[in-house]
Amino acid sequence: MSAPKFRRILLKLSGEALMGDDAYGINTRMLGGIVAEIKAVADLGVEIGVVIGGGNIFRGIAGTATGMDRATADYMGMLATVMNGMALSDAMRQAGLNARVQSALHIEQVIEPYIRGKAIRYLEEGRVVIFAAGTGNPFFTTDTAAALRGSEIGAEIVLKATKVDGIYSADPKLDATATRFNRISFDEAIRLNLAVMDATAFALCRDQRLPINVFSIFKPGALKRVVLGEDEGTLVHV
Repeated sequence: MSAPKFRRILLKLSGEALMGDDAYGINTRMLGGIVAEIKAVADLGVEIGVVIGGGNIFRGIAGTATGMDRATADYMGMLATVMNGMALSDAMRQAGLNARVQSALHIEQVIEPYIRGKAIRYLEEGRVVIFAAGTGNPFFTTDTAAALRGSEIGAEIVLKATKVDGIYSADPKLDATATRFNRISFDEAIRLNLAVMDATAFALCRDQRLPINVFSIFKPGALKRVVLGEDEGTLVHV
């Protein structure tokens, strides 16, 4: 078996990825499939941090949030990521993975708070660490949380799991001539105005020289192939 290219990774997983074909919520079949993909990488000895989004849960209450104060809506979204983190952790436990959830919001009765040193120790012990509640601040996305936590824990790459198999020159669903980039620099992606991550996350990864690989979480084995250094998805580099 080929040796993994990366020792420690930060996986950015959207809440929508947990929905499967459902309108909102958590699809257990989809959740199990994602956990199996993560376990295949953990079995290689790779240390894995996961930042989870909350769109799948927040989508179900989006109508209620219409006209709501932005900060309040963002805090509601953070709580949705906590629920997803707990569900992901439980599914990992059932699959034989040792996982811990840390929250940027202090809700100790439910899960432990984010402490950088403890998170790194968990990773070194072979546990998967799930980072919930984003950065703990409104107005910042879970993309930014992924860039921040990836930088803090010393990840060698941020792997952004999406619905498409990389970054395209245009929306492949709308433009049949759209082509996928195998590699692209941060500067080129900015020049072309490609929506890889939100601007804050993008700038942080570039400044920290932290590469991003965008790939499809729905493509079986794609996560493992990225970790093994195979040509999968799109690499954004300095």
